[in-house]
Amino acid sequence: MSMKMNHVEHVADLARLQLTREELERFSTQLSHILTYMEELNAVDTAGIPGTASVVASDATALREDEVQPSLSQEQALSNAPEAVDGLFQVPQIISDR
Repeated sequence: MSMKMNHVEHVADLARLQLTREELERFSTQLSHILTYMEELNAVDTAGIPGTASVVASDATALREDEVQPSLSQEQALSNAPEAVDGLFQVPQIISDR
């Protein structure tokens, strides 16, 4: 399947991306390859294959038991902080008050 240049331009516009003509051409080619591959995958008969929620076997994702373990004290955690106030990290304000 071919991804037309005007479709790539439209998607870039929706994503607020400013792309050069060379980037648009490259993405058009790359997206066309991806769509062609997706068509190949869609052609594969998967009727007898059960659906899965994960590609990783469930026993491979077993979690350890929850156990209380030693951790840093508040003083240790704040020891390398550039600024601390009342036992908390002090960081610059990034959202203005309005």
